[in-house]
Amino acid sequence: MAREKQVEHYDVVIIGGGPGGLSAAIYTGRARLKTILIEKALIGGLATYTNEIANYPGFPEEPKGEHITNLMKKQAQNMGVDFKLTAVKSVDLTGEEKIVETFRNKYIAKTVIIATGGRPRVTGGLNEENFLFDKGISFCATCDAAANTDKHVVVIGSGDAAIEEGMFLTKFASKVTVSVMHDEGIMDCNEIAKAAALSNPKMEFVWNSVVHGFEGEEHLERVILKNVKTDELIPVSCDNCFEFIGYIPNTELFEGQIKLTNRGYIPVNEKKETNIPGVFAVGDVTDKWLRQVATAVGDGAIAGTAAEKHIAEEEIFHEKIMQKDKVGMIYLYNAIDADSRAFLSEIETIENSFNKALVVNRVDIYKSTGIAEKLNVSTFPSIVITKDGKVAETIMDLSSDSIRNAINKLS
Repeated sequence: MAREKQVEHYDVVIIGGGPGGLSAAIYTGRARLKTILIEKALIGGLATYTNEIANYPGFPEEPKGEHITNLMKKQAQNMGVDFKLTAVKSVDLTGEEKIVETFRNKYIAKTVIIATGGRPRVTGGLNEENFLFDKGISFCATCDAAANTDKHVVVIGSGDAAIEEGMFLTKFASKVTVSVMHDEGIMDCNEIAKAAALSNPKMEFVWNSVVHGFEGEEHLERVILKNVKTDELIPVSCDNCFEFIGYIPNTELFEGQIKLTNRGYIPVNEKKETNIPGVFAVGDVTDKWLRQVATAVGDGAIAGTAAEKHIAEEEIFHEKIMQKDKVGMIYLYNAIDADSRAFLSEIETIENSFNKALVVNRVDIYKSTGIAEKLNVSTFPSIVITKDGKVAETIMDLSSDSIRNAINKLS
């Protein structure tokens, strides 16, 4: 007999415990929203594997990624955020209440913040797992280039990211050897990057090659390449290896519910909103240009704040805007528009003339159009008349007579 899952209610469920999810948790926790963060593996995400983070503001001593993310976790806990180390098995994000299920629990939330990140595509070469991250194989030149000053590094790949990151590495490394699977002179990057790489004296190329395996004791010492035409094995002694053969966003859980790009990333707007109201996404899982700890933290701050605003607007919308006790009049206006502000006096006159038989709400859309969008209004100023908790009429050509007539028909 299947065990019945325990049901818990939260304002915010955050899926993923990397820097983006932790930052969002700090913001929602500080806003006194009941928040839980669910992480299937390690709090801190891929950042915990970074040996040194030299470009995160406020940490000049280049601490390990784990040090920074542990501080983030402690800060979120101090804000009252709950943490759960388990995998999310399924989600239903389509309703007004969002459902996130683990093996033992069902979480019902007002909002969900997706911070599931992604994973670098790996070569599948022999012994690769023994050298991932701080043992010789890296996936981020921006993060680890300085640690390779005067060293010999191998770069796997010839796309735009591989060649541009390889060029960046030449500012630090003494030598950069690039493994390219194509014939000599053929790369997957753009022509400008190719020309610059071929003319760079610090870059060398092993053409028609792919990774066969990795060797070393405690740390990577050699990358074994294989010629795709002759099967010859080519050992390349090096200090470190950078793999730039793609990135896979962790979005399998959300397929069929959230809009994804053709590469599987989640597109979001400036508020980190997905195409589903009340669902936000942050960090490496989103369709963005730069994937760094600093940008993930910024995403989390935005999403945490946006989630707070969403919950507040939902409560106002259902409890106040769409009240059922009386006929309602909602004035949607932009406070920076002089005509909109001037009409506020007419709204007050109309309100007084109905002698408390009318519920009036004034909604300034300058900072947020959320309530206006729920009312399907995009032209401002506008009036929405409601009765029994439903929209009865929307008036965009404002005049005192047209508004009074609409109200009188429903009174």
